Amino acid sequence: MGRKDASTARTPVDQYRKQIGKQDYKKTRPMLRATRLKAEAKKTGLGVKEVALVLAAILVFLLAFYAFFYLNISSEVDLDLDPDEH
Repeated sequence: MGRKDASTARTPVDQYRKQIGKQDYKKTRPMLRATRLKAEAKKTGLGVKEVALVLAAILVFLLAFYAFFYLNISSEVDLDLDPDEH
């Protein structure tokens, strides 16, 4: 009774979703599977940004490691060349 009248008055969003759902039924199973696999690969695949960030982090770590040892060795060399001892 009252429900029949309420179900006919749909919001535009509901109508759009129903239309999209009908279009999905027209696709074949292999097409739907390919679309799903493509979306999953895009979501889980490594992007250029992630690879660049990892490489930059490794480079920063190596430079910090090099700078630490460079400063340690340079300070030891200065102590060995003390002119007052000769």
